[in-house]
Amino acid sequence: MKIVIATKNNGKLSEIEKILGSAGAELLTLNEFPDINLPEETGQTFLENAVAKAVYAARKTGMSALADDSGLEVEYLRGRPGVRSARYAGVGATDEENYRKLLKEMAGAPHDQRRGRFVCVIALAEPTGEVHAFEGSLEGFITEAPRGADGFGYDPVFFIPEKNRTCAEINPDEKNSISHRGRALRKLKTWMEERLP
Repeated sequence: MKIVIATKNNGKLSEIEKILGSAGAELLTLNEFPDINLPEETGQTFLENAVAKAVYAARKTGMSALADDSGLEVEYLRGRPGVRSARYAGVGATDEENYRKLLKEMAGAPHDQRRGRFVCVIALAEPTGEVHAFEGSLEGFITEAPRGADGFGYDPVFFIPEKNRTCAEINPDEKNSISHRGRALRKLKTWMEERLP
């Protein structure tokens, strides 16, 4: 089974390969289909965006396609940045610009109101039009300043109480074992292993 991962983001690709690599499917990416550009994310939920991207990539390639949408929901900001996580500080914003905006908006927020969670929804669309979705989440707190050099996105400002570190302070394998994307991917992997010969 060939699956096209509907992303050109190498950080995501690395996480996906580490978990799905042993599931018996050949993984390709949109880097191998340079003429395909994903549609703009216009959904109101992570599920809507993931499904739209997966269905589009499956139609364009004629293969099963996997897409995810993920982001950070912060209690103090009533769920923001949410589906706008990747472009919170504007279209084309860097990871640092996004998390600096987040920290600025949360300046002065007490610890008990700094709860947040990473959410990831993965959609697998088949050429037949059938779609399967899997969700994972990771609970934590938003720090007052960035910490750590690993990871990407909001990892430097997302503190995991059980680890007593931010996502950017733990190594990639440890992160994959607990991350929102890792949890969603393991659900997908279990489903694939039950389905593939």
